[in-house]
Amino acid sequence: MMLSKSLGPLLTRRLGWLGRSVGSLPEHSPGLEENESWLESLDYYEDDIAQKSLPSQFHELSDVSSSKFTILKDYNNGSYDISLKFTNKDVYSSQFSTVSHKKRPKAEAQGFTDVRCIRLRSGNGGDGCVSFFRDAGRAVGPPDGGDGGRGGDIYVQAIEGLTSLNKLKQSYIAGDGQPGKARQLDGAKGKDIVITVPVGTVIKWMPDPKVLKEQLEVKEEVEWEMTAKEGKDDLYEPTLLQLKRDSYSVGEGWLFKDKDKDEQWHRSKDHFVKLDKKVQKYDSKIISSEEHGDLFPLNGLDLNKANEMPILLVRGGAGGLGNMHFLTNNIRNPRFSKKGRSHLEAHFLFELKLLADLGLVGLPNAGKSTLLRAISNATPRVGHWEFTTLQPSIGTIPLGVDKESFTVADIPGIIKGASQNKGMGIDFLRHIERSGGLVFVISLGNDDPIADLNILLQELGDRVTGKNVLIAATKADIEGSYEKFQALRAYVEGKDWKIVPVCALKKENVEQLILMMGECAGKL
Repeated sequence: MMLSKSLGPLLTRRLGWLGRSVGSLPEHSPGLEENESWLESLDYYEDDIAQKSLPSQFHELSDVSSSKFTILKDYNNGSYDISLKFTNKDVYSSQFSTVSHKKRPKAEAQGFTDVRCIRLRSGNGGDGCVSFFRDAGRAVGPPDGGDGGRGGDIYVQAIEGLTSLNKLKQSYIAGDGQPGKARQLDGAKGKDIVITVPVGTVIKWMPDPKVLKEQLEVKEEVEWEMTAKEGKDDLYEPTLLQLKRDSYSVGEGWLFKDKDKDEQWHRSKDHFVKLDKKVQKYDSKIISSEEHGDLFPLNGLDLNKANEMPILLVRGGAGGLGNMHFLTNNIRNPRFSKKGRSHLEAHFLFELKLLADLGLVGLPNAGKSTLLRAISNATPRVGHWEFTTLQPSIGTIPLGVDKESFTVADIPGIIKGASQNKGMGIDFLRHIERSGGLVFVISLGNDDPIADLNILLQELGDRVTGKNVLIAATKADIEGSYEKFQALRAYVEGKDWKIVPVCALKKENVEQLILMMGECAGKL
């Protein structure tokens, strides 16, 4: 910034809004001389807000799988026009899916929800006040109308102990800032909202889901044009989405108290035209600050650990200026003020990915839930029918008083064709994406255990790549299981994986399984 020494302190008070607003405006009514200096100083302020890098709150939180987008235009100044691609898979298990509710995963009916589409709307800024000081000795004194209050912000915070998104609402609306008042009183700030989510939640921007659903009903893929910006200084590519708020443009947003002297009348007066030209510089800085703050990571936020401080998602509008700021040499009775800036509204996809060291994967009725009950403190539903497990669950397995425990995620069974959303589909596989290892639960009670394993490998695809793999051969106590186990072991060892037979119902060989799972989880 190129500021003279005399203008620096004054402008610091007026233009520091990344904390309060673009204008740390005086706490007390400014006088004529101070207002004149402030308006004059706007001509010498070089705006570099837009050149700042990725907001610090997003560092180390945006390393999520890349979004599908195409660069339409590179403006060579850090800004881009891009096209984002959406398919029904992006909202498959949400309330806005085009798939019939009968065919969606039934987790919501059991108090577990791992995908939510949510509308967030911050608060509007309060309007500036038009008021004049009055006392017993003077009927009309200098202007003393205060500024409007900032609109409320919406934050998100990941905390330990939560395991589902089912308590989240479909929309959150922060409070509006209050209008300024007489006697130089600023309006109260709108009420903030803090949304608490489980650790492991990923948040991504999405279009209005109702509009998206309508378009997905007539075509398989929808393209959505957005503005994006570069974030980190060393990456010359779009990493941040520019969210848009519907607010007034530069030079607009005036409020006039006199009904017989409206905006048209004021704009015909030279003194107002000169003032408006100055205040337009202030409007530009407000809008520039909004553009810098109204950003969201293109690939989303990954809340993979509890955060002590809430993270700002959408911030409220700035409060409008009261008439106390418009007392000048040419305007002694300013009967006008500025409107507050509008709210920011956006839709986000909240997606929970459970954090577990190992993921249990198997066909329906392979014995995963029985196995998890036998080796951990979890109590999943157990039955003799397919798809007993309708929602993911996590169990903690201790290795001893002197060793670190590990966690295991049990997800609904996978069948052939799950990748085409047959059965329960593969929608729940998000819960094992973070795990360091996979335990394939293969029933020796089925006719061909090797074919069962190949079905699972085919449906999981590259999700197996880079993970430790252990095969748990269950129902090893039934007749004919020995021969099947020997054939399965030869096949598995050919892939350099380990295998262990177990009977979870009778808890036979469970201790050996726990040790091998601990090794697979990297705890031994």
